[in-house]
Amino acid sequence: MSGPGDGPRGTRPVVAAIDLGALAANVALLRNLVAPARLCVVVKADGYGHGAVLVARTAERAGADYFAVALVEEGVELREVGISSPILVLSEPPADAFPVAVMQDLTLTCYTPDGLDRAERAAADAGRRVAVHLKVDSGMHRVGADPGDVPALAMRVAASPHLLLEGLFTHLAVADEPGDPFTAAQLDCLAAVRGALVEMGISPPLVHAANSAAAIGHPDARLDLVRCGIACYGHLPSAALGPALAAGVPDGSGLRPVLSLSSSVHLVRRLPAGERTSYGRRYALAGDGYLATVPIGYADGVPRSLGEAGGEVLIGGRRRRIAGTVTMDQLMVDCGPEPDVAPGDEVVLIGRQGSAEVTAEEWAGLTGTVAYEILTRIGPRVPRRPTGTFPAPPVATASGPVASGRLAVRQ
Repeated sequence: MSGPGDGPRGTRPVVAAIDLGALAANVALLRNLVAPARLCVVVKADGYGHGAVLVARTAERAGADYFAVALVEEGVELREVGISSPILVLSEPPADAFPVAVMQDLTLTCYTPDGLDRAERAAADAGRRVAVHLKVDSGMHRVGADPGDVPALAMRVAASPHLLLEGLFTHLAVADEPGDPFTAAQLDCLAAVRGALVEMGISPPLVHAANSAAAIGHPDARLDLVRCGIACYGHLPSAALGPALAAGVPDGSGLRPVLSLSSSVHLVRRLPAGERTSYGRRYALAGDGYLATVPIGYADGVPRSLGEAGGEVLIGGRRRRIAGTVTMDQLMVDCGPEPDVAPGDEVVLIGRQGSAEVTAEEWAGLTGTVAYEILTRIGPRVPRRPTGTFPAPPVATASGPVASGRLAVRQ
């Protein structure tokens, strides 16, 4: 399975730099923050657009205990490059994907009787015992079993010689809104289900609910495992969680953005005041000045509306306004009246240049979305280039990965 990191290289001056040192630092920060809970790094959607293989290799060495993916294919990609840590598929796979998941030693999420039947058959055919996590729908109503149906599903797993009930979990809908009481209600729901299983003599060793937002802002949600996605990549799920992170990390180190996106100036032309640019001709130059063309566009993940929303890029350490509609392969930049921009100059779209910075959150705010979408929509034409220090493997501890890469509960 190929990813953005396998795309064309050297054909355009466009690159997403992936700072492995920042990634490792974020993993270590989160691991310390949530201890003694284990850390599951979510690498679905090609590692949130950062390159799943780069992320997983780095995070595994930095101390991640577990990984999570959305698709069986995503888990297979990690196994094929030697990732040995447990990998949880977060939803029930399609019927024909169960045998592949079993053969690749992926941990299955189940929440229907049919799902358990398929897991049982695939495990029996392979002559293996397969780890299963049961997902509870505690109120988000996306996927998961109704709370009242979980005990019967757990009994089926407990009775199977081919399945192991390793986990019980749910997903929190509003954890990025610290004052919303619904998070506590969801945690109460999960606790009630867990209690019902314990009364039946069933105690899954990994009970988990916390996403990045809950891992930072709801310490009572950390339980046995936290599933961190966006925070591993250096971004808060919402600005409202800033105080909670600062309180939890007293040294003030904070999260470090992992991805920066850059290109370079392709062409510069001088135009008179009033000239209009791009499709729709909605942007007019305020005065005589210089217009730069940059070879990156919405096919690469730059929102088409970013220019019209007031988006800016960095050239020469200065903010410059995107001039009009972003096109599929290119965008234009209003460089003002001074002839201080030339072909070949670096253009930073996300990241730092000198003391100036443009963030994924800035793009998200201008275009009415979230940083998650901005990062994951960076397209496969953009090569991911690792930078920074690749961390050495961590020392095995009782609370961290064991030497084989398997959690103690899996042995």
